[in-house]
Amino acid sequence: MSDMPSSIVIHEEGPREGFQIEPGPISSADKIRLIEALAETGLRAIQVCSFVSARVVPSWADAEEVVAKVRTKAGVTYSSLWFNDKGLERALAFRDKLALSGAIALCSSEAFTRKNLHRSHAENLEAMRKQTRLHVDKGVPVRSVGVMAAFGCNFQGDIAPAEVVRTVREGLEIGAECGVDVARVSLADTMGWATPPRIERVIGAVRSAWPDKEISLHLHDTRGMAVANAMAGLRMGVRRYDSTVGGLGGCPFAGQKGAAGNICTEELVMLCEEMGVETGVDLERLIEVGRMAEEIVGHPLPSELLHGGALNAFRRAVH
Repeated sequence: MSDMPSSIVIHEEGPREGFQIEPGPISSADKIRLIEALAETGLRAIQVCSFVSARVVPSWADAEEVVAKVRTKAGVTYSSLWFNDKGLERALAFRDKLALSGAIALCSSEAFTRKNLHRSHAENLEAMRKQTRLHVDKGVPVRSVGVMAAFGCNFQGDIAPAEVVRTVREGLEIGAECGVDVARVSLADTMGWATPPRIERVIGAVRSAWPDKEISLHLHDTRGMAVANAMAGLRMGVRRYDSTVGGLGGCPFAGQKGAAGNICTEELVMLCEEMGVETGVDLERLIEVGRMAEEIVGHPLPSELLHGGALNAFRRAVH
């Protein structure tokens, strides 16, 4: 327990990751409504959209409209996602509203790299070299190496910690080639293979190789293990987590139709509250936003707290 952090940083990805996988159209107005409501909960970092191909991810064809019209709140950082030069150029048009930050995005599974990005691992390494140079040329900071499928893959099976370490090393080498000292390693459980022992082994291996690098976790709840995995991360001192309100989202290329998405932001917040870890988030207000998200998408979301409510609300009721 000695490594338990006193506070964590939550990167809310519900608008971006959530709406990209919804089968029905979500209006720009509803996307904006959710983003603005999330900013009122105490969350300080919100990923609001993807600048990606409308053919591949049609639900984010309106990215420009959403960013242009959303009302930003002081003290909240708004970010976006892109995968290629064209996406970056689209994001650069909103430099006044978005905090642009690049990542060297790799995958520890060759099979998933081909499925998700339609590239071999070697081709993706070259693409990341090119993209990192472009980020540097455009003045976009590159702060992280991201590793997808860091804990296992539906298309390749178990992923050894040594393979994750190798992938991180390749990303850091790309950064060094481009004159970038990457400070953070993001480990993504893209297809829900993580368990607490896997979390401990992979984080332990990465931390042993690079004790100076900050580690963040991107957890999916595909097999109901996300909160347990977050607990394992907290016990190892991890302070940065990606999450989505209501459990919106998931990976559209993971081959698991109907699977739960990311760890629910409100469940992560409640876990931290019960452990005495500060998040800065108003949990009861966040639950209300989760219910709004459920109404927007028009179907139940995975979060149990949307129905069970916050413990502190019941504590007040019985005293």
